[in-house]
Amino acid sequence: MALLEHVHVPDRAAAADAADLIAEFGRHAAGEAAARASKSRNLGNVVHYCRWRQIERMILLMTADRSQHTIH
Repeated sequence: MALLEHVHVPDRAAAADAADLIAEFGRHAAGEAAARASKSRNLGNVVHYCRWRQIERMILLMTADRSQHTIH
């Protein structure tokens, strides 16, 4: 049995940011979110670091080639 990955979506703005990054950066959107997380970490902003990491995970799930869940 495969593990299902879950992503916490903190708010509507995070989902909108993920969609915006996908629209602007295409297949490089997750990398852009990771870069923003790294920048936040370097600035000592743990809240924004965690937010951008979650957005990165959300992008990876949204852009996966195959569905990992049952669709009801």
